[in-house]
Amino acid sequence: ENGRFTAAGECCHLCPPGYGVAVPCGSSNTQCEPCQEGVMFSAVASATEACRPCTVCPGHVHTQEACAPARDRVCASGCPQGQYLPPGNGSHGSRACLPCRLCHEGYGAAEPCGPGTDTTCQKCPEGFYSEVKSSSEPCLACQEQCGENEVMIQACSPFSDTLCMGRWACAPRGSAEGPARCSPPASVTRAPFRRGRRSWIPKAALPPIPPRSRSLPPPLVEDNGKNIIPVYCSILAAVVVGLLAYVAFKCWTTCKQKHQLAKARAGEAGASPEGEKLHSDSGVFLDTHSLQEHHPLSKGKAGPKAEPRMYANLPPHKQEEVERLLERPPHCKDWRRLATHLGYEEDAVATFGRGEAPAHTLLSDWSSREGATLEALCTALEAIERADVAENLSAPAEVSSVV
Repeated sequence: ENGRFTAAGECCHLCPPGYGVAVPCGSSNTQCEPCQEGVMFSAVASATEACRPCTVCPGHVHTQEACAPARDRVCASGCPQGQYLPPGNGSHGSRACLPCRLCHEGYGAAEPCGPGTDTTCQKCPEGFYSEVKSSSEPCLACQEQCGENEVMIQACSPFSDTLCMGRWACAPRGSAEGPARCSPPASVTRAPFRRGRRSWIPKAALPPIPPRSRSLPPPLVEDNGKNIIPVYCSILAAVVVGLLAYVAFKCWTTCKQKHQLAKARAGEAGASPEGEKLHSDSGVFLDTHSLQEHHPLSKGKAGPKAEPRMYANLPPHKQEEVERLLERPPHCKDWRRLATHLGYEEDAVATFGRGEAPAHTLLSDWSSREGATLEALCTALEAIERADVAENLSAPAEVSSVV
């Protein structure tokens, strides 16, 4: 049957699968031996084939079927997720899977990692961005513009999408309503900050819904409505407690400032008996502090140490003049450099710069701190070479009288 025979004319025996030829057929008949389990195999019946070594799967490639005496080892057809098998001249058993390349932020996958190819990254062009490290995510298209009731606070860049913020209406400073107060328009009910799209979804897979729907999604299960009520109540209670704490803090700050102002006025009244006499006898009030400060005879007299003058006690029109001067050029000596000398970090300065009146926001926040005196502000202004603003602060106030 196999066309082979011994020298004596006997047909050569065939070694069955699982057995290999130890001594081939010749002067004597074929001698077979079993293949070693997990190491050698023989899948055919032969009078000449010996046991062959089992195939070794490449690195990181798992075995689909183990090696048996009558069957070779079967390796998985591909590499695990996140790896690929590079092409090469060697046999399949000598190659190993390699990890896919990750495209960093600002770069997208022009060709994602596949079974036999690595990732091809490209820099995101203008109008596209990528915020994640990935071997398959491409660059995403930027949001073109903000909504009608939003303002752009950060333009799109290769590393982040367009950042929008709700536009809030503010009462003008110095109006009859008091200090500037901001509140969202009645037609807008949304969070103040919103980022653009975070994940890439093909347009064909999206349902036809309005692009900027502001309605809340319906609950998944109707019975969960009862469980949500306690959560809403807890959130409402936390908001109320936060408002009460804020009001208490503002009242404490106002009382502290009034107390400092009263002490300053008491010191001025004690140092000027002429002012007391005018106030008690004729019913006319004079700003004795301004008179004493610029009177030529008052410089040589030694008096009690006056309380420091606070910036928060300046008249509103004087504060507005200082703010206008700080918002004018030169740019290197404006409110930003003053904020640095007053001890603010770069993040806080950037936050002030996003508002409509950054100098007013800076000085309002600084005046609520302890030690916010005119002397400290003048020292910082002289350090940034803005003597014009310091002179404006030191200019004598007009003497006012009320009969």
